[in-house]
Amino acid sequence: MSEESTARAAAEEQSAFSHPTVEPDSTGAYGEHPDQIIDFYAPRGRQQGTPLVVVLHGGAWRAPYDRKHITPLADFLARQGFAVANVEYRRGSSIPAQGGSGPVAGRWPETFDDVAAALDALPDLVRTHLPGADPRRTVLTGHSAGGQLALWAASRHVLPEDSPWHAPYPTHLRGVVALAPIADFGLSRELGVCNDAVVQLLGGEGKFDERAEQTDPARLLPTGIATVLVQGREDADVPYVVAEAYADAAAKAGEVVGLTLLEGIGHFPLIDPAADACAVVAEEIAQLAF
Repeated sequence: MSEESTARAAAEEQSAFSHPTVEPDSTGAYGEHPDQIIDFYAPRGRQQGTPLVVVLHGGAWRAPYDRKHITPLADFLARQGFAVANVEYRRGSSIPAQGGSGPVAGRWPETFDDVAAALDALPDLVRTHLPGADPRRTVLTGHSAGGQLALWAASRHVLPEDSPWHAPYPTHLRGVVALAPIADFGLSRELGVCNDAVVQLLGGEGKFDERAEQTDPARLLPTGIATVLVQGREDADVPYVVAEAYADAAAKAGEVVGLTLLEGIGHFPLIDPAADACAVVAEEIAQLAF
């Protein structure tokens, strides 16, 4: 990266993380582990028949990055009139990976167990915590690693029926808006995205191919679910070619996936309420939800 690009990326990250944590209106549990919880944000304005936006945070599936950093986006979406569910899930340990300088990415299979369980528990939890929401109009969104999880959660019906994560076709799901998603595991491994986070998530090179068959969004196509990817063209964390690879894989599977590339934008403005890119995200969600 050039000095200018590095400086811009640093400024974007600083802006995105400068917002204070926004406390939810309520919190519900979908399991007994402390990370098996969902924060709920009631819509500001509309109260009945409100579309539900399910948010899956990023952070390379690593322990230091939890749902709190994306609460400004959850609040922003609530202020746009959406009911919002911000999902937490188990992530990797805080212990550095062998030979690496950062914490391990993901827990196998708990990260996927949790996302599946959270989505399955949501209808009942929404009735309690967001009684005005309409879960029949649900949109999944997620950023970076959370974008991968959103795409994966929408493809569970594509999994073999004997998979513990298999679920029926989600008739309630209006679509997915994946933000700078780690959407193609093969290319992400090749590029070393997020310090080899994908390889760590799947438990190492020896288990990569077997486990990617059930978790790589680019291998779980077509889904039949309306899908849009929003990506900054200047993203140095998850390069836009990863989103392009997913869109290409979808096309080869006979499915059209929307890809919105934002010029002059990096990784973090997509979740930064102070950035114009965040308004684009809200509009993409609205296009699917209403």
